[in-house]
Amino acid sequence: MSPQSHSSFARRRTAASLLAALATSALLAACSTKTEDQSAPAGAGTQAGGQVAAAPAGGPHSATAALPDTLTVTVYKSPSCGCCKNWVEHMRANGFRVATVDRDEFTDVKREHGVGEALESCHTALVGGYVVEGHVPAADVRRLLLERPAVLGIAAPGMPMGSPGMEGPRTDRYDVVSFDKSGATKVFASH
Repeated sequence: MSPQSHSSFARRRTAASLLAALATSALLAACSTKTEDQSAPAGAGTQAGGQVAAAPAGGPHSATAALPDTLTVTVYKSPSCGCCKNWVEHMRANGFRVATVDRDEFTDVKREHGVGEALESCHTALVGGYVVEGHVPAADVRRLLLERPAVLGIAAPGMPMGSPGMEGPRTDRYDVVSFDKSGATKVFASH
């Protein structure tokens, strides 16, 4: 991220993290300039008919549940954000095909897809008709795609330490929340 965008994001992230923590309680970086593969078009994602491949015998929550080869995660991120690059690598290592769109500013993408300020993180991904905001584990994305709940997407608000792409000296507890078009959230997974 540019220094100005990063500073602005940090202020919004701090406020958003506090709001998200309050809402959740009430309801219950190294940088790189390497550009990732951009070969898949935005919006690519599901098999014909919008179906996702059935899970193997391990069950729908299995980390090895099959997804179609045509399913692409399109990630909007800053070209210099190291933790975003690390999340992209996490997704690839877990069997996802990933295309990146490097932009210095993509708040418009977040708003267009229903990501409110309290849910924001440093990157926004689109896959299989859903939004994935921030450092969501690949297993949670796979579960979302297999269960197909009636939500806009899932988010790991802020940038929780220890989440995929944010590995470091400590691991914070965090929730991945689902969100709908009204802005309502619900805990999808706890880590």
